[in-house]
Amino acid sequence: MKNFIKRFSAVLVCIALGQTTVLASSHREAPLIAYDPLADNTDVYAFRSPTDTNSVVLIANYIPFELPQGGPNYYTFGQNVRYEIHVKNSASTSGDDITYRFTFTTTNQDPTTFFNIRLGQQNLKSTYSLERGINGTFTTIVSNGIVPPNNIGPRSIEDGTVGLGTQYETLASNAIMMASSGEKVFCGPRDDPFFVDLGGAFDVGNFRTPGRDGLAKLNVHSIVIEVPVSTLQKDGKTTLQATSILDPDFVIGVWASASRQSMSTFDTTGGEAITSGNFVQVSRLGMPLTNEAIIPIGQKDKWNSIITAIGSDVPYSKHFSNPELALYMDDSQFGTAVPGLSQLRIQTNSLGSFDFRNGKKGLYDLKGTSAVAGTALDDAAFGNVLLPDSMSPRAVDLLPIFLTGVPNLRPYQLATGKNGNPLATGKPIIHNFLPTLSDMLRLNMAVPVTPRNDPDFSSLGIVQAAVLGLTDTLYNKDTSLQFIPNMDGFPNGRRLEDDVTTIELQAVSGIALAALGLWYDDYDPMTSPHPATAQLLNVFGFNAGVTNNDTTFRANFPFVQTPWRGFVGASYAGPLVALPVNWVSFVAEKEGPHVMLRWRVASETNNKYYLILSSTDGQKFKEIGRVNATASAAGNYVFVDTDPSLNSTNYYRIKQVDNDGRFTHSATRTVKFDGQSPIRIHPNPASDFIRVTSTRTGMTAELLDQNGRTVLSQVMTNGTTEFNISRLSKGTYFIVVQSNGIRVETKKIIKQ
Repeated sequence: MKNFIKRFSAVLVCIALGQTTVLASSHREAPLIAYDPLADNTDVYAFRSPTDTNSVVLIANYIPFELPQGGPNYYTFGQNVRYEIHVKNSASTSGDDITYRFTFTTTNQDPTTFFNIRLGQQNLKSTYSLERGINGTFTTIVSNGIVPPNNIGPRSIEDGTVGLGTQYETLASNAIMMASSGEKVFCGPRDDPFFVDLGGAFDVGNFRTPGRDGLAKLNVHSIVIEVPVSTLQKDGKTTLQATSILDPDFVIGVWASASRQSMSTFDTTGGEAITSGNFVQVSRLGMPLTNEAIIPIGQKDKWNSIITAIGSDVPYSKHFSNPELALYMDDSQFGTAVPGLSQLRIQTNSLGSFDFRNGKKGLYDLKGTSAVAGTALDDAAFGNVLLPDSMSPRAVDLLPIFLTGVPNLRPYQLATGKNGNPLATGKPIIHNFLPTLSDMLRLNMAVPVTPRNDPDFSSLGIVQAAVLGLTDTLYNKDTSLQFIPNMDGFPNGRRLEDDVTTIELQAVSGIALAALGLWYDDYDPMTSPHPATAQLLNVFGFNAGVTNNDTTFRANFPFVQTPWRGFVGASYAGPLVALPVNWVSFVAEKEGPHVMLRWRVASETNNKYYLILSSTDGQKFKEIGRVNATASAAGNYVFVDTDPSLNSTNYYRIKQVDNDGRFTHSATRTVKFDGQSPIRIHPNPASDFIRVTSTRTGMTAELLDQNGRTVLSQVMTNGTTEFNISRLSKGTYFIVVQSNGIRVETKKIIKQ
């Protein structure tokens, strides 16, 4: 098991995490949609792009449990289905604020064959049009968008005689479209990025250790859009205009749907369905697991048909206030019969007073009292929703997570600084409040991105951020607002890496209550040395019993990994064709008169070797070395260029080649030996302002923290700029100056 965090207090050293786990959150979740897989929405994500932090990535996946070898009629987007991604950025409007609507068309280029691909032509070849709706007015922004074919096999894809004569990821890369309105778009088959012990999960929570990955080596069809923040923000602002990293004006709600026309008949001559009538919603998805694990089976079809709008899901609020899963974490109910959830137990006597089991009072006894005055629980604020009656204990924590978002108001702040009073002001950690009382994935776009290679990056999202905010001395000294790694994780949006299974099961078990200061029953302020009691450690250490994922995530757009291949031949290593590597990191650094190249990769079980390429103009690269790949699934590599140019800029990139002849390139890195520093920084150390000057023009300067996260970024007008660092914490930072995207110089500064 992995260490929970690197810089943990001694009391919490024993906290550990299991392997990364994520539930495929809406696969065959309702009776009717189980018979209509082309319209079945499996997952939705919304996160700030790790490669373009000025944009947000929206992903909607459809068609569950795709077998890679599912021919001759391979899976494809439905022609008669309206696929939509919905965005809400204001609680004062009644419907969608922004809608992305996809319509697909399928053609057969060679109807004389039963093969899907033959002689350079495709059958079931899909294209699409994309319309963007602003307040209900739609405009076409992509016409004849390309959908790559299924990854059938080497004869169909790579073979130039009988197939398409290209690499699969070349097909996928060529399918990335730029919309006329500025969005980047991809539609096509991808690996299903989630894995869970499905057999155990639906055998009444019978999670196994190790688990059986019920989604291994299966594909889905993904719709991926990268959208500028200014397009999604209600006033057209960028994150540089945010008043703080929890600016409430940057909250959006996201959900996806699929709709069909109300009438369908069959043409007996052509065998095709003829559709007519109004479009009727048949599938929807916002927060993961809502329909699958919260809504009862008798109401699932109805839930899928409801158009998400202001107050649309109020009739279902009782299922969040008394969730069924809580019954299996309660020994007075069915807890003893479900050993797979034995580590998870809900507070029955938190702080000696509060019982949050189903049907109990929770915090209801505080309703209308002076204790909650001025908090979100005040009837003058949201008390009538969060404390509706004496039989809805989880309306105070689970209901806002799913139906309103969580406000940065008391008591929804970390226990840090509360001095034992959970209703006091604490350390801010989340604000994704959009009080529509409807199911959607809520994201505050002002929250910075946690780099994927940050040592504190965690699939536990906000849970991990809460642990750091409670225990790490970098973050738990006071109640000031500061960025804590993983504040950009679920349930503040949803990253591909986020383990929603574990997070939501922990939430049902009361982890959010504990983070606010409503500790577990075994906490005694007179005897417990720390709030991280044995019960809290059990909840932190819980995992859903799943094994490793079948692949990685891509470092660049569209981020979802290459789909699994249908053909498996003797020439391929491993049980399936491995994918080109995922570049985790690549750096080039001066080592005296030499250059040290270091790179780290994942998913290279089919990899063969790396070619090290160098250039002095960034255009013509030559090979200067070769490093053989390891036999493991991931690797760290080092190469030294002993003969770089000492009078100009050196450009480096790495070419990876796998056993099937496929290859990918890393990003390009630069190192310059000119004996002259192009920038000057003064004063250094400093307490209030840092001035950066340059002998060159057209430069930009970034201020980074010790973890490489951008704190401030400015254009150097007339070769100079000034950073206000008065509000930054004391410590070490870095100034990075770039020219046309190429790093020119990095200098360390000290904030006094």
